[in-house]
Amino acid sequence: MSLAVAIQMDPISGINIDTDSTFMLALEGQKRGHGLFHYVPQDLSFRNGRLIARIQPLEVRRERGNHFTLGPAEVMDLATMDVVLMRQDPPFDMAYITATHLLEHVHPRTLVVNDPVSVRNAPEKLFVTHFSELMPPTLITSNRDEIVAFRFEYKDIILKPLFGNGGAGVFHLAPKDENLNALLEMFTMMYREPIIVQRYLPEVRQGDKRIILVDGKPSGGVLRVPQAGEARANFHAGGRGEKAPLTKRETQICDAIGPILQDKGLIFVGIDVIGDYVTEINVTSPTGIQEINNLDGIAIESDIWDAIEKRARRR
Repeated sequence: MSLAVAIQMDPISGINIDTDSTFMLALEGQKRGHGLFHYVPQDLSFRNGRLIARIQPLEVRRERGNHFTLGPAEVMDLATMDVVLMRQDPPFDMAYITATHLLEHVHPRTLVVNDPVSVRNAPEKLFVTHFSELMPPTLITSNRDEIVAFRFEYKDIILKPLFGNGGAGVFHLAPKDENLNALLEMFTMMYREPIIVQRYLPEVRQGDKRIILVDGKPSGGVLRVPQAGEARANFHAGGRGEKAPLTKRETQICDAIGPILQDKGLIFVGIDVIGDYVTEINVTSPTGIQEINNLDGIAIESDIWDAIEKRARRR
């Protein structure tokens, strides 16, 4: 099966080929004989009932400083594509949401990965609240009194923006920390949305597990260990990766979440687990493929393409 695949992503010139998951998907798609095309979200347009994009043929190779070649640009109807990979990075803002609305015009005849409706309806820190039995104690609110009461109950807490990513804007407030009021003032100035408050999980010092689920099934995981004196384990925040097989509890979490992901057309998903709790379900542009592959000697991108091809055949 040879597919025409359009990759909606940030400029490919700026990626790190040693860590980027979209690069791995492109390499594997090319290896399988699929035709690759590249465009950035700003080149997406809806005109007279058709969703079009200014796209360029794409070739990729694992050569630092020479990792891609783009052909001549052409405006094409995305309905002529077999697959669109929606892979631009968050933030999950109105531009991101608008892109999901536009891609909905071609999906499912053109397979959009992940399903744009489900992406729109499943922002990381909100989608996970549908699995409250798997989460740590959590509060989402703009009400200061609720936050104060939550801190009084749990003492040690985490504050973070509802639509943040990469560990940005995450604060740990220990019981004697006097910065709550200042942080709430800052959050109010920077964000219009409610904020998320969770009981601090000391297990994060041993690491935050990123688990990749492919079409609802766990495909691999990596333990992201924070730097000394740091409460954030994200790779963007300097966390290091360690090999870590899935625990019995993590398998139970995947078994509970997986069937819903599969039903919603969320083929490539990354969940974050600290201790016994899942804290986020990442459906926008999950990462971690290369780190897991390098530690476990596997090829998660191959699993993802198997799932994409299987769904494409159904169409």
